Formats: sequence, C-alpha cells, structure tokens
Amino acid sequence: MGKITGFMEYTREEETKRGPLSRLEDWKEYAVPFSDETLARQGARCMDCGTPFCHMGLELNGLTSGCPIHNLIPEWNDLVYRGRWKEALERLLKTNNFPEFTGRVCPAPCEGSCTVAISDPAVAIKGIERAIIDKGFAEGWIQPRIPKNRTGKKVAIVGSGPAGLACADQLNQAGHSVTVYERADRIGGLLMYGIPNMKLEKEIVERRVRLLEQEGITFVTNTEIGKDITAEKLRSQYDAVVLCIGAQKQRDLSIEGRELEGVHFAMDYLTGVTKSWIDSNFTDGNFIDAKDKHVIVIGGGDTGADSVAVALRQKCKSVVQFGKHPALPKERSDNNPWPQYPLVFTLDYAYEESKAKFGTDPRQYCIQTKKIVSDEHGRVKELHTIQMEKIIDENGNATFNEIPGTEKVWPCDLVFIAIGFEGPEQPVLKQFGVETVNKKVKAPYGKYTTNVEGVFAAGDARRGQSLIVWAIHEGREAAREVDRFMMGTTNLP
Repeated sequence: MGKITGFMEYTREEETKRGPLSRLEDWKEYAVPFSDETLARQGARCMDCGTPFCHMGLELNGLTSGCPIHNLIPEWNDLVYRGRWKEALERLLKTNNFPEFTGRVCPAPCEGSCTVAISDPAVAIKGIERAIIDKGFAEGWIQPRIPKNRTGKKVAIVGSGPAGLACADQLNQAGHSVTVYERADRIGGLLMYGIPNMKLEKEIVERRVRLLEQEGITFVTNTEIGKDITAEKLRSQYDAVVLCIGAQKQRDLSIEGRELEGVHFAMDYLTGVTKSWIDSNFTDGNFIDAKDKHVIVIGGGDTGADSVAVALRQKCKSVVQFGKHPALPKERSDNNPWPQYPLVFTLDYAYEESKAKFGTDPRQYCIQTKKIVSDEHGRVKELHTIQMEKIIDENGNATFNEIPGTEKVWPCDLVFIAIGFEGPEQPVLKQFGVETVNKKVKAPYGKYTTNVEGVFAAGDARRGQSLIVWAIHEGREAAREVDRFMMGTTNLP
C-alpha cells in the first residue's frame, strides 16, 4: 500500500499546532490539519506489509495495540496517496461511525503497532483519518442515510457517549426505531462535556448528532432513568434496552483535608467550564474559575492534562500536576516491545502550553500527597507531599516507598482530583436489576447480554474506563447482538 519505497523516501511529519501562547487566548482546536500534499506523502509511507498490525485491535500487556474497530488503514492510506479521497472515505466509514472524533482524540494505538514503527516513526495514521472525514463533510459527501424499510422494532439506548451513539447508528441503519436517552441537557456524553473544546470542538459533535437525527434517531435529553422514567417503564415500551452509561463514578482521594473548599473532582471542573462556555461564554458564572490561583492537579492521565490546559486558559497563577509513576523513557524499554502500545515520554498539548507560559513542564513524578491544609476560612491553602520510590520485585509487582527527607509544602488554592474512574454509577443498574462484577455490568464480551432478558450493555459501563475506539467497537457489536435478539438473524458487522 502507498508508494512501494515511500517509507524510505519520506519522513513522518507532525500536524502543525498553533503557537502554545497564542492558543491560550481562545478555546479553539489547537491542531492545524495537514495540507493535501503533505497527506499524500504521509499516505505514501504506508508499507505493503504482509500483516497490517495497525488494525489488529488487541490488548497486549494490558494496553491496546492496533485499532479496536479494525479500520482498513492501509487501504485508505493508499487511496489518499493516490488522491482518491471519496473512495478513502467509503473505506473509512465501513468500520468507523465517527472518524471525526477518533481522528481528534484517540491516542492512536494503530500508530504504535504500525510496521514502519519497528525502526522509524510511524505513519501519521491519525492525521490522515481526520483529514478524510473532514474533507467528506467539506465536500458534501456526507449526507443523511435514510433507512428504506423499518422493522417495527423499537430500541432504547441509555447514554449518548460514543458507545451509545455507535449502537444507535447501527441499529437505525438496520431499520429499527431508536431512542437515545441522556440525562444531561446535550447529547454526546463525555464527547460533549468531558473533553475540552480545544481538543474536540463541540460543533463537531453537534454536527454528527444533527445528522443522526436526520437519519431517524430520536434523542431525549434531561431525562434520568430511575428518576424521570423508570427502568420498568422503559422495558415495557421497547423491544430491547442497551445500557451505555459509561464509567462516570470518579475515584476519590482519602486523605486529610479532602473536604476543604477548593478541592474538586477534575471531571466536574471540566464539565462545568465547558457547559458554561457553551451556554453563555462564561457570563453565567456557573464554573470553577482558576484565574490568579495556584492550581494542583492530582493524577497523571488525560483528564489531568486537560485540567492543566483549562486552568492555563483561565489565567491561573501556577499549575502543577502530580503523578504516581516515574517519567516514561524517551524510547521503548525492553519490556515494551513493538507492537505493544509505546510507553514513551511525550509532551502533550497542555504541557507544551505550560512550558511556554511558565518555563517548565508542570508534571511532578513519583509524588504522593500526604494532606491538604486549610486557611482560617476552611479553604485550601497548601498541599504537603513526599517523593516516592517505585520498586519492581522479581515477579513484576510494584511497590512504592516513601523517601525520607523529601517532604515539601506547595502553595495551593485549587485542587483537582483526576485519579480515574471506579466504574458506572450504580443506581441505574439497580433499577434494571442487572448483575455487576467488579462494579461493572456483567455482560460477556461479544454477546453484551445481561442477566435481564432484553437488556444489553456496552462500552465503559461493561469494560471500565477505556478508549473512545473501544466504546465505538462495543457499541457496534452490541447493536449486532440486539438485532439478532429481535430478528433472529443479523446482517450487521
């Protein structure tokens, strides 16, 4: 695929980003798309490899390797190289319902398992994917696909994140009448409120929702199952119900001072800021403001990085992010071989911005918060920490030991907790009476059936906190099983 000698002739080129200081002045996307000429060169780098590991979609060593939705990556790379964009779009949409989302916010496990990446930087798969779908919308190639026939079957989907939307899209195209219930005031789940606008502009989400509505899907917002409508009533009105409620129960921090004013969950912070920005351009004041404040983010993942980026745009006085683990190596370690997802040091967009603003990367490694201390008014004043040493024993098990003498006091006005998610919120699961295992919905992979007849589960609610591509994959697969349940057979992939 691509040019036979392309991977030897061309080097990887990265998407241009707007200047880190200038982009702090707005909430627009930070990435600038490739030109068509650059995309042709990048597509040319795709090798004619016998086994395209890029779309294998497996979990190796606990990490995703290759594309979980099995995108036909070599095929559309080759078509972009040859300038056959419309055909590239057709190949992309065969496996991916929402390339405009994955092309922006997916961590691209496909690139980690790219064959070129054995010895050179991977093919710029993510940038090519985004370019294909963006050109599809710009050229008017993306049009509503109205199902020709309806089956008379009705399906309710609870939750409008990527799993719910993918499931709805597939079932609607199969001819079923689909209604998606969302407790928030807008459709999209974490796509709408959990991911800041500078990574995924909300018009991109709303554009897709409008298209799905035109194709026949009904969306019901501001409706919480168990509160506004019972699970029993939902089951009585529909032939099947699919739970795609995500894993939104945030993991808390149990330390002295957690209850103080100024300590918040990071996702609550991100959600409030995004909602206020969409609703009123911040004039309603319904958000946590980091302006002129010392901010500390506890947790080293993407949610933490996004919190850093938001605080910077709010003109914080300083921002630091605490991580439990050591810094990653600059190159793959021996126990992280290709085609595993590469655990290597990178400078995320938020860290680029912090470095440009304050002169340093905001991340602090192997650090543990011991307590949060208040001022005389019960507000956060400072954090006390200690450095940790990570020890790996002969069985590969990790322990963390405190290093005496490394205690430190950090001035702080706001603390954001971003240490992950425990799983789905339990009240709605109890409403349906579905069984859980390790706080997640008990539904076998590939079947997605719960212990309750006609009730299915997919996405993070079933598998735990994961990637958008896994959510889309499970939404698609669950739709296939729902179709089979209602019709006795299925043509869905």
